[in-house]
Amino acid sequence: MQANSSKTGIRWSLWLLLATSLSSCALLKDYNAEHAEFTRIHLQLGVRYLEMNKLELAKENLQLALEQEPDNIQVQNSIAFLYEKLNNTQLANSHYQTAYTLDPEDWSVQNNYGRFLCEHGKNQQGLELLTKAIATPLNDKPWLALTNAGRCQEPLQQAQQAKTYFNLALNLNNSYAPALLEMQKISYQNADYWAAKTYLQRYLAVAEQTASSLWFALHTEHALGNNSLAKQYQKELLEKFPLSEEAQKSASIKNF
Repeated sequence: MQANSSKTGIRWSLWLLLATSLSSCALLKDYNAEHAEFTRIHLQLGVRYLEMNKLELAKENLQLALEQEPDNIQVQNSIAFLYEKLNNTQLANSHYQTAYTLDPEDWSVQNNYGRFLCEHGKNQQGLELLTKAIATPLNDKPWLALTNAGRCQEPLQQAQQAKTYFNLALNLNNSYAPALLEMQKISYQNADYWAAKTYLQRYLAVAEQTASSLWFALHTEHALGNNSLAKQYQKELLEKFPLSEEAQKSASIKNF
């Protein structure tokens, strides 16, 4: 009888240990799930505020996400882009490096960090990352990296290679606005004015005018002999983007 009581006690102890262990696992899962949800919400809010150019709110939410999960690649990638917009090159570079170290094969990080390096004079390093982003089968938006690679070629005086990248981007997404703008500029520079006009029309079907698009538009129409339209573009440039470099340059143009 005593032996049975002892066995019962052992079974009870084992059950109690098992129940405690399962309870601890459940609590840990709940804790991890709450942390993951917290990070996800603030990351999404941060990115949304970035898109709306509400940088202070974006920073607030992304910092909360970063404090919660400093090893989250998407958080590091997003906050790096935020610091770019805040003109804090040092912090942007630091967060891009961290994101890239966490996962060198992440195509989004390769694309963003590659573009960042190109824009800050490290074109060869940037192109290496952009080439990786273009080549990975996991990249479902390769036109982003292709356009960035084309832009990265321009300071290297590789105009033909840049044009090839932009055309490849448009072959994959024929309404990708940044690539259309680049082709408008290249076409104008090559004196292919009808092509420049066509690329602008395609661009305006999906996006709004920029100072750059208006600058090349007014010169394109002037080259085609459409001086009235050129003047309209000049007026629009001066009214919409009065502080832009393009507006300052166009203000001195009197004769169309």
